[in-house]
Formats: sequence, structure tokens, C-alpha cells
Amino acid sequence: MSQLVLSLKNASIYQRENLILSDVNIEVNKGDFVYLIGKTGTGKSSFMKTLYGDIPLVEGEGVIVDFDLPTLQEEQIPYLRRKLGIIFQDFKLLNDRTVRGNLIFVLKATGWVDTDAMNRKIDDVLDKVGMKDKDQKYAYQLSGGEQQRIAIARALLNDPELIIADEPTGNLDPQTSVEVMEVLQEINKNGNTILMATHDYALLLKYPSKTLKCEGNKVFEVVQRKA
Repeated sequence: MSQLVLSLKNASIYQRENLILSDVNIEVNKGDFVYLIGKTGTGKSSFMKTLYGDIPLVEGEGVIVDFDLPTLQEEQIPYLRRKLGIIFQDFKLLNDRTVRGNLIFVLKATGWVDTDAMNRKIDDVLDKVGMKDKDQKYAYQLSGGEQQRIAIARALLNDPELIIADEPTGNLDPQTSVEVMEVLQEINKNGNTILMATHDYALLLKYPSKTLKCEGNKVFEVVQRKA
């Protein structure tokens, strides 16, 4: 039986008083890999921000990893985000810390206290993204692709029920984008649910999957034609 990770019903997304997306009806099940596409300014970022509590959902129904979005309180947002893994286009790594230091910072911020357990978890997630030998490097010593792998590892630290990837290949060259996508595909095969916003249509062709499109204040599923 499929397990619902995200559900929006008749949801409208606003930025202040401006309607960005209306009548959104989508479902994402455990284990899915879902793309979110659309031109700049069509509401992809607003959609993503609503999911992790940056923008309140004031109209319609919405449940994400068992949190009810319309009634979400500010003090609940850190707990929601612990059940999500968020990957940004610009990595958002701390340049004054090593890779391991970056990951320890996140674990401590989310309530971990046992040093041995933290180090074991860090070894595990770095192994998953092929970066175990880079743990003592500083972020600025890494290539863009390596930094994004570390950002993916960071998103995995708290065993998220849903990974939200907002243009994770947007700052990378085509070859590096494919390498990062391979990592995401492998993580998805291991059971992680991923929702990924992207402009990179070449990736959609190479790795076809369920695709949602933002256009004309709507979000709808597009059926990919078989090659």
C-alpha cells in the first residue's frame, strides 16, 4: 500500500496578498521521484517554500510528512524541517568549517549530543554520496559538484521522509549535473522520496519520472512522451 508523504487539495499559494498558484491538487507517495518544472516566475520557489513552512498555506488543505500545513505553528517549523531534507542551488555550506564540521553543526542544531553517534552518521551519509575521503576539506576547497554532494549528505543526516531539492544542478555544468543526478537516483533507489525543482530538461529526458509543471498559476502533472 502506498504511503502518502505529501498531499495538497484545492490549495492556493500566496506571497502576502499576491496569488501565486491556485487550486493545487497533488500527491507524492513514499519512494517517488517527482520533478517540478516551469519557467522562472511561475511559482516553483513559492511552492517549495510552502512545503517547508517559509510561506504559510492559507487556503485549501495540505499535509506533509504528517504535518498539517494550514494549522502549522511557527514553533512546529523546526520539527517539520527535521523530517525534511532540503537541498539548495547554492549549497549553503559554512566556509569556516570543514565538511565534517558542517555536518556536526547541523546534527547539534537538530538535537544530537552523542559524539560517536554523530561521527558514525556523518561517515554513513558521506559514504552514500562518495565523499568520505573529503571530510577534513573546507567547503571552499571543493568543486561545485563536490559541494552539492556534501549538501545532499547534509540533507540525509536526519533520515528525512522527503527530500526537497530546489534546482540542485542549477549552478553546475552538464557533466557534473549528471554526476549529482546519479547520486540522487541512487538515494531514491534506496527508498528516499525526492521532489526536485529543475530547469534542466536534459535530466528529465535522461532520467524520466513523474513531472509536475507550474504554468499559468496552476500546478499540473505532465505526461512525458516515450522516446
